[in-house]
Amino acid sequence: MFDHDPTDPHEVGLNADRLAAIPEFFKKNYVDTGKLPCMSTLISRGGEIAHESFVGATEMGGKQPIGPETIFRIYSMTKPITTLAIMMLFEEGKLRLEHPVSRYIPEYKDVKVWAGGTADKPKLKDPDREMQIIDLITHTSGLTYGFLMQDETDEIYRNEKVGHHKQTLQEMARQMAGLPLAFSPGTEWRYSHSIDTLGAIVEIITGMELDQFFRERIFGPLGMNDTDFWVPEDKVHRLMACYQKDAKTGETTLADPGGAASKLYAKRPIQLNGGGGLASTVRDYHRFALMLLRGGTLDGARIISPKTWEFMRQNHLPGDQTMRGMGRSAFTEVMADGVGFGIGGSVVTDIVQTRQPGSNGTYSWGGLASTFFWIDPEEELIAVQATQLMPSSTYPMRLQLQQLVYAAIDW
Repeated sequence: MFDHDPTDPHEVGLNADRLAAIPEFFKKNYVDTGKLPCMSTLISRGGEIAHESFVGATEMGGKQPIGPETIFRIYSMTKPITTLAIMMLFEEGKLRLEHPVSRYIPEYKDVKVWAGGTADKPKLKDPDREMQIIDLITHTSGLTYGFLMQDETDEIYRNEKVGHHKQTLQEMARQMAGLPLAFSPGTEWRYSHSIDTLGAIVEIITGMELDQFFRERIFGPLGMNDTDFWVPEDKVHRLMACYQKDAKTGETTLADPGGAASKLYAKRPIQLNGGGGLASTVRDYHRFALMLLRGGTLDGARIISPKTWEFMRQNHLPGDQTMRGMGRSAFTEVMADGVGFGIGGSVVTDIVQTRQPGSNGTYSWGGLASTFFWIDPEEELIAVQATQLMPSSTYPMRLQLQQLVYAAIDW
């Protein structure tokens, strides 16, 4: 939904020439050099779109240019949406953040913590306390990801094939309850399947499958008509090809067969992955971000209250710690210096420690294939960036976009 041309950047305090330099930067340094197939960027201030650009093609070296209709795999940018769903249920009094997870998934009552041994013969101990909803929200639950390659707990996830495509969301959540936690809840920060478990809880509380809840309660009211867990047949030609770069060989190859015509998203999946399953467009995701910036409402649709949004963008890590200070894991979708974690996304707590201009309180997150967004409430600024290259840590594109956007502020 985008029914007018971008506004004059000067009217919202942005420099048009410096904004125009953004697509040129990514074209010259990434697309023309063959590092990326494309780059799309959308920037708004004060709720007005001031810049929208599309560079490159739907396939590496292809002839079909990307545009506003291009659909991207947004992977972990699904997480803020799933967490928003939890906060909507919170507003309705259907849960509390301090509730034990076992209140909704009884198997979590008996969860154990890793205490040594091997992946095949682990030593276990009781957690210091039960896992709570807030632990899932902030990735302090003790759950992990198999791809982290960090210790025996994620090795167990790999051995047990956690998250395989034939599992439902609820089946995966219950499976993880029977596996050892990496640490006692609330004691560390680690990126994990926590938000998938939140998605299962949304289903359990509402009696609705997650895609239905999203469509009826979020996507439909916000006009996010191109966002879902799969891409219908009449839209599959708009799906961008996804690539991966091998860290050892440096070779960039297709991440799944078929390129832009990939069939992986062509039908509704069994697992509605609340932590990373959605596909979307930059315009759709901007509408989600704009709703948050405007205090939970957009075009007459009230999704959450402004006080809930204010609450979401605070640092909810214990003792106001940062992700870097609280986490052993080196993997995160955003920089960790000077950054805490709120409800569904990272929150800048000390802009000086981030080593670049910006604002304390900025809320952001990204996805595995190098998609990214941030909301700066102080500057009323939103940026959405999308390409398709895994992993997201391959190049410093997110930091560079932030440099370029903040350099474009005139007043």
